[in-house]
Amino acid sequence: MLEKLKGRWKVNGLNLVLIICTFAVGGSLCGWAGRKLLLLTGLEKGLAWILLYIALVTFLWPFCVLLISIPLGQFSFFIKYLTKIWNRMTGNTSPISIAIFASGAGSNAEKIIEQTMVSVKTNQCSFSVDLIVCNKPGAGVLDIAARHHIDTLLIEKEQFFRGDAYVGELQKRGISFIVLAGFLWKIPPALIKAYPNKIINIHPALLPNYGGKGMYGAKVHEAIIAAGEKESGISIHYVDELYDHGNIIFQAKCAIDENDTADSLAEKIHSLEHKHYPAVLEDLLKNAK
Repeated sequence: MLEKLKGRWKVNGLNLVLIICTFAVGGSLCGWAGRKLLLLTGLEKGLAWILLYIALVTFLWPFCVLLISIPLGQFSFFIKYLTKIWNRMTGNTSPISIAIFASGAGSNAEKIIEQTMVSVKTNQCSFSVDLIVCNKPGAGVLDIAARHHIDTLLIEKEQFFRGDAYVGELQKRGISFIVLAGFLWKIPPALIKAYPNKIINIHPALLPNYGGKGMYGAKVHEAIIAAGEKESGISIHYVDELYDHGNIIFQAKCAIDENDTADSLAEKIHSLEHKHYPAVLEDLLKNAK
């Protein structure tokens, strides 16, 4: 049974224990709180007392569980768990299931994940990050996925470029949209064909300038500084068969000062990415529903 729960909830053994503890302690807390509140009513035990107790416990349970989940490090799991329960009860349309492809530290991926948590709280969640796809074992984005209880898929070149590009695996997992966040491999035609206009990328420059093969990360910022540009920015665009070529969805700019270096420009660009990528994705998928 425990192995089935680990598979269903996509957690390791330690997190499973902490989740079970959260259920147990949260349930005990809401039972205790329900009895304390009933004492304030002065009701004697009877049918009315029992019915009111059941109503109070039902109302208090999600709050108590979320409260206990914080010190046990399971808050993100229970936010997603309670959201699914709420959607089933209310008949709300399920959020669009997305996969984030990343190769490195995953700062943009984490900002997008955090956006889903904010949207859940405001009941305006248009998407759910259900899979992190990575081509580098040990990449920081895998730690982020583990922390947020998100499933991961490690991919290798042969299958990605000369096999089915993992299309079957993505479809089996119900992935409807793909977000590239620092993913350094070119997307193969098989994946683009399977997800037409459903793959987006963020580039650390104002396309069509400073894009193309080999233009990523620090190389972009170094080229922009060397050219003496007065401004740079980010471009969020759809992905097609060419590097940094698909239709542009959104751009944001920042000024380049005379004392800026590639490193200081990178900090400005990261700030723009973290501010705009999650918000643009939220708007894009909200309109797609």
